[in-house]
Amino acid sequence: MPSLVDSARRLPLVTDLLSRCSFPPSNTHVDCAVSGGADSVALVVLACAANLKVTAWHVDHGLRENSQTEAELVAQLAAQLGAQFETRTVSVEHGANIEARAREARYGALPKGVMTGHTADDQAETILINLLRGSGTRGLAGMQPTAQRPLLHIRRSETQALCDALGISVFNDPSNDDERFQRNRIRHEVLPLLESLAKRDLVPVLTRQADLLRDDDDLLNELAGSLDPTDAIALANAPIALSRRAIRKWLTHPLVPDSATVERVLEVARGNTLACDIGLGRQVRRSQQRLRISEAETSK
Repeated sequence: MPSLVDSARRLPLVTDLLSRCSFPPSNTHVDCAVSGGADSVALVVLACAANLKVTAWHVDHGLRENSQTEAELVAQLAAQLGAQFETRTVSVEHGANIEARAREARYGALPKGVMTGHTADDQAETILINLLRGSGTRGLAGMQPTAQRPLLHIRRSETQALCDALGISVFNDPSNDDERFQRNRIRHEVLPLLESLAKRDLVPVLTRQADLLRDDDDLLNELAGSLDPTDAIALANAPIALSRRAIRKWLTHPLVPDSATVERVLEVARGNTLACDIGLGRQVRRSQQRLRISEAETSK
């Protein structure tokens, strides 16, 4: 009887999906985050079909009753695929921002460089979320297509089709239908409405736009990298798109500055004001045509 991996390799669907994945060369060791949903299950199946040395990692957040059952299903799948298995348990309290806190706890428990099952549909949703947040080109460029996201050119419907074809039972997380979460409303309400208006599938459209914006953004960042953000004259005379990027990169640590802060620093560079607040009790001040970060002055 053929193994699950052998069965997968014989499927034309798997051949097609692997041609669109960005996996490293065969025999490379990779870590895969596997929740038990169709996307992450497809990730570990495809990684094994690509002859990678796979460790499947499952994180139990302890937010649902019988959540240990999900870990058991992932462990069984890993065994069927000949993959290694690791599980971790984290504690996440119910309350505000639970989705973000769970994500932070999850990544804190997973190994560095772990692969995730983000798909093209996740990319499209991320782009719309960033649009609503008022993100610039970096946000509209979506998630970066790195080695940690090998399925970004695969559709969510295809990961489910793969699991169905192999007879793999997957876990459907009920939180994916919770309308309290913005991403779920984007997925179930906003995207379907936009597609109804456009009369077309918008996921390929949004992901192509993201690819174009990412190329533009990378070029602008490269050009801005040669601009000294502490040189007030150079900053004031450079194209504003480059000046803004140079300032944003300079001030990003520990927090990314908002647009208003960047504009205030530009006013200092232009000589329209001597200093400006940049948050966290700091100021940018101009002296002898140089910009410097200093502690904000307080009145005594």
